[in-house]
Amino acid sequence: MRILDDIKKNILFTMENDPSATSKLSILLTYPHIRAIFRHRIAHWFYNKNLKGIARYIAFRTRKKTGIEIHPGAKIGKNLFIDHGMGVVIGETAVIGNNVIIYHGVTLGAIKNNKTKRHPTIEDNVVLGAGCAILGDITVGKDSKIGCNVVLKQSIPANSRVFDTKPHIK
Repeated sequence: MRILDDIKKNILFTMENDPSATSKLSILLTYPHIRAIFRHRIAHWFYNKNLKGIARYIAFRTRKKTGIEIHPGAKIGKNLFIDHGMGVVIGETAVIGNNVIIYHGVTLGAIKNNKTKRHPTIEDNVVLGAGCAILGDITVGKDSKIGCNVVLKQSIPANSRVFDTKPHIK
């Protein structure tokens, strides 16, 4: 029942954060992040039971159906809202806190290819703008906002704002 309670809360969080959300039923049936998170919780359970092949298969099928790729080893808190989730990638050792909003095309990726923690930690109440890449074993402090298409490779403290303000005109 814990997973179902988690999904209910996630639907309410989505209602609060998406002005185009019209009903709980609509969110349940048509928002791919709800399906992706539900399946991730199941895959993560198998992963923690050392049934990694099953976990990876569930993650693979989920990516095919939703366009959202979450490694079964990733740790995800409560109330994750992935808006327009196509192209979101969350790596194996990533940790995501509570009440996080991720827009499409975000990568929580690694820089090094080793067996230790190599993906970012995203603390509570963080917003990650479309297309941003948060790379390496770094921490994005709580209540921070990362702008669109930012590439972040160093930790930032709580309440930070990181935006690319330079125009790219040729």
